[in-house]
Amino acid sequence: MDKQLTDISRFLSFVLRHEPQAIGITLDSEGWTGLDALVAAATASGQPLDRSQVEAVVRDNDKKRFTISDDGQRIRAAQGHTAGTVAIQYVPQTPPDVLYHGTASRFLESILAEGLRPGKRHHVHLSTDIGTATSVGQRYGSPVILKIDALQMHRLGAAFFQADNGVWLAEWVAPEFLAPLAE
Repeated sequence: MDKQLTDISRFLSFVLRHEPQAIGITLDSEGWTGLDALVAAATASGQPLDRSQVEAVVRDNDKKRFTISDDGQRIRAAQGHTAGTVAIQYVPQTPPDVLYHGTASRFLESILAEGLRPGKRHHVHLSTDIGTATSVGQRYGSPVILKIDALQMHRLGAAFFQADNGVWLAEWVAPEFLAPLAE
């Protein structure tokens, strides 16, 4: 994705995940807002956008962070919301045997003691592959990859969900279900 589309992607993450009011839009409880309203509000607030740029970001984003509704009229972030009005009702699913989470090594001691918590987000984000977890962990410092015994957690009653972009979500991962991968 070129620099302009990357900048637009960051802007969309900001308004569709965290601060919709920054440009005067609202998100419904499922995170949706009108695509045309988003474009108009962004442009009016000094971030010129057009529909084709937004569609290119949605289509070309390697992490598939955004979803356009089937009718092409609405857009939302797939997951990662901190906006208080959003509470996407994901359908519970059976996870694979193992999932992974990338974090910075400086957080490892706390995580091993308290488990993985969502922080300001609604869910802990988990991936099916080590590569994705590594790239996430690198954003915060020296990465550590945690292996999650997801299926065992699920068997013991933990709910798992999957966002539109394939990211696995859990409300919390207790310490007994995670272990750092050996380097």
